[in-house]
Amino acid sequence: MSGALQDADRSYRRYSEKSVEWGWRFRVLKAHILVLRGANDDALLLLNGILPPSLVHSDLPARQMLVRGLAQDYSQRLDEAEESLRIAEELAQSKQPQLLGDVASAQGTLYVHQKRYADARAAYYKALLAARAGKNAGQEAGVLSNLGFVSMWQERFDEAVDWFKASLVLSEALGAHDTSSHALGNLGWSYRKLGDFENALTLYKQAEEASIRSGLVGRQIYWLTGISNVYYQQHDYGAAETILKQALDLARAHNDKGTLTEFLNDLAEIAIETGQMDLAEKYADEAFAIEQAGLDQTGVLETQLVRGRIEENKHDFARAEESFRGLIQNPKADTSQKWEAEARLARVYADEGLAAKAENEFRRSLGTIEMARSSVRTEEFRLSFLSSAITFYSDYIEFLISRKRIEDALQVAELSRARTLAEGLASTTQAASLSPRNLRPQQVAQKLKASLLFYWIGQNDSYLWVITPGKTAYFKLPKASEIEPVVKSYRKALLGMRDAQDAGSSDGKQLYAILVEPAKKLIPKGSRVILFPAESLYGLNFETLVVPGPQPHFWIEDVTLTTASSLTLLGSSTVGTMGARRPAAKEKSLLLVGNTEQPNADFPALAQAPAEMDKIERYFPDPNRKVLKGKQATPTAYLSSNPERFAYLHFVTHGTASRTRPLESAVILSQEGDSYKLYARDIVQHRLNAKLVTISACNGSGTRAYSGEGLVGLSWAFLRAGAHHVIGALWEVSDASTPQLMDALYSGLSQGKDPATALRDAKLSLLHSADSSSVFKKPFYWAPFQLYAGS
Repeated sequence: MSGALQDADRSYRRYSEKSVEWGWRFRVLKAHILVLRGANDDALLLLNGILPPSLVHSDLPARQMLVRGLAQDYSQRLDEAEESLRIAEELAQSKQPQLLGDVASAQGTLYVHQKRYADARAAYYKALLAARAGKNAGQEAGVLSNLGFVSMWQERFDEAVDWFKASLVLSEALGAHDTSSHALGNLGWSYRKLGDFENALTLYKQAEEASIRSGLVGRQIYWLTGISNVYYQQHDYGAAETILKQALDLARAHNDKGTLTEFLNDLAEIAIETGQMDLAEKYADEAFAIEQAGLDQTGVLETQLVRGRIEENKHDFARAEESFRGLIQNPKADTSQKWEAEARLARVYADEGLAAKAENEFRRSLGTIEMARSSVRTEEFRLSFLSSAITFYSDYIEFLISRKRIEDALQVAELSRARTLAEGLASTTQAASLSPRNLRPQQVAQKLKASLLFYWIGQNDSYLWVITPGKTAYFKLPKASEIEPVVKSYRKALLGMRDAQDAGSSDGKQLYAILVEPAKKLIPKGSRVILFPAESLYGLNFETLVVPGPQPHFWIEDVTLTTASSLTLLGSSTVGTMGARRPAAKEKSLLLVGNTEQPNADFPALAQAPAEMDKIERYFPDPNRKVLKGKQATPTAYLSSNPERFAYLHFVTHGTASRTRPLESAVILSQEGDSYKLYARDIVQHRLNAKLVTISACNGSGTRAYSGEGLVGLSWAFLRAGAHHVIGALWEVSDASTPQLMDALYSGLSQGKDPATALRDAKLSLLHSADSSSVFKKPFYWAPFQLYAGS
C-alpha cells in the first residue's frame, strides 16, 4: 500500500503540470489510498479543490464525492459524509452508472457507522448485485465481507462467519490482501463474540500480518485492538496491556479517534482489573474528553460502561447506577454491553445491601445472555458462546454464597453446564423438564448411591459442592490462577511418574489437598464418586491425585470415579426423563471396529490391535456381535451398520483431536476413496442407545475444554449421540498395555460389574501388578482412560 501511495503521489505531481485530467485522476486516487491508510484529514485536503469545467461531464466528479464521503465517514463527520455520498449517487446515476456499486458499498459502510443496519444491508446487497453483474470479483469479495460486518453488528455471528469465509476464499484466490485482511479480522471479531478465543486470536494475528504486508496501518491498529481484547477476556492482562501500549502511539499518530477511545477504554478496564483506579480514571477521562469534543461517538457506550465501573469501585453508587441503568435502556447498546451492565448494576445493588434488586438484575443479566445464545444456530458456536459470559455467572454465584444460599448458588452454576449436549439429546417437549429448577441433587446422589463433587473455578474464588444422599455442603477453594498452573504441571509430571512416592507426585499431593481434602469426611473409603469438573479440571484425571497418608497412594485406590457433564443430565437418567422412548439395545451386543488398514504414514498399523480385538470378541456370542476390521472398517461401514442396535461399541484404532475445531476430531479408519476419518460431527448425527462406547485411541476425550461444556471431542460426540457411558483417553495411549487393560475391563463387565467398577478394577490390575518391575504400573499406562457419564 505504501508503494501504491508513492506511485500515485509521483504520478499526481508529474501529470498535474502536463494534463489537467490525469493530474486530477491521480489526485483522487492518492486521496483514496490515503483514506485506506487512515490518513483521512490529508485525503480531505487533497479533495478540496474544484474540478475544472472540462471534467464536469467525466466520471471524476462522482469519484471525487465518493472518496470525500469515505474520508468524512471515517473521520466521523457522518452528516457531511451522507450528503457527499448522496451527491456521488446522483452523479453516478446520470453520468457513470458503473460507479453505483462503489457508491452503494460506501453508503452501506456509512449506515453501519450510523447503526442503520437494515439500510446498510440493503445498500450492500445493491453493491453485491452490481459487482456480480459487472463480473468484478474483487469488488464482490469486499461486499461479501461488508455483509458479514452488518450481520456481525446485528449480532448474527454465525451468519457473519459464513459471509466472511466466502469473502476470504474469493479474496485469497484473487490475491487481494487488503480484502482478505478485512475478512480475517472480522472473522476474529465474530469468533471472539461467540466466545471462541483461540480461533479469534489466530485470525486477528493473521489479519494484522496481512495489514502490515499491505501497508494498511489503520487496519493494523484495529486488529491490534482485537488481539488485546482476546487477551483481556482470557484474563491475561499483562499481554493485553503490552499490545495496547504498542498500538496507542500508532493510533495517536494516525489521528484515529475511534480506535484511540477504544484503546483508552480497554486500558482503563485493565487498570480496574489490576486495582489501579487512579490510572483507570485517567484513561477514561481522556476517552470522555475526545467524545465530548465530538471527535468520536463510536465508543460512547463503552466509555459509559467503564465510567460506571470506576464509580462502583469508588462507592459512588448513585452515579454508578445512573451509568449502568442508562446503558441498559439505550437501544444502541449491543447485547453483550447490556448483560454486562445488568450484572454490574446487580453488584452495585449488592454492595448497597439491596439484595432483592441485586437478584433481579442478576437474573435479568443471565436472561439476556441466554436470549443471545439461543439465537446462535450453529452447534459449533453454541459450544463456545458462554466463554465470553461465564464471569457473570461467577458474580451471581458469589452473591448467593455471600448470602448463605448454597443450593441456589449450585443451581446457577448448573445453569451453565453442558447446555449444547443437553439440547442435542432432548426433544422440544423434554426441554422444560431439564430445567435446573426441577433438579433435586440429593435424590440423584441417593439413586446412584454416590457422592457428587461439583466444581466451579472462578477468577476471584472457586467452589466445591459436595452432594451426598443426606446433605449438600460447600467449600471455598483457591482462585483459578492458583489452581491452573498446578494442574498443568501435574499433567506433565504424570507421564513420567512411576508411583505415588515419586518426587513428581508433589503436585498430585497439592491438588488432592486443594480439590478433595476439604470434603474427605463426606467421602468414606470405598465410596462411589461422580465428578463434575470445571475449566482446567476437565483435563485432570482425579484418580491420579495423591492421598498423603498414612502411606502415599493414588486416590483410585480409595474410590470409584466417574466424570459427568451436568447434574441435570445425570438426574434425567435416574428418573427416566431422557431416553425413555429409545429402543433398548441388546444387552450383550457388540459393534467392534478396528485393526484398520494404514491410510498413510501418519497413522501406522497398531501392532497389538488384532490381539485386543480377539480378547474383546471372546466376551460376546457370535450372533450378537458385528466386527468391522481391515478394509471393511470404513466410515461408511460404521454409519451404515445401524450402530444404535448395539449395547457396546469399541474402537481399536488411531484417533485425532482437533483443538481449533473439536467437531473435526476423528476416529481413523480404513480408506475409501479420499475418506478415512469418522468425524465427531458425523458421529453426533447418528443416534445411539449404547450402554458403553470405548474409544481405545489417542486423545479420545478431546484436548479443548469449553466453559460449561467440558472437553469436546470424540467422547463428547458419542455422548451427544446418546451413549450412556463413554471411555475416552486424556492423552496418547500405549499400544502395549491397552489390550491387557481392555481384557480386564470386559472381564469385569461380563461378570455384571457396572462400567465404572469394571474400569477401576482393570486399572488397579495394572497398578497392582505382581511384577514389581512392570512398567505398566505407571499412570501413563492406566490413567489416560476416563469414564464419562451422559444421560
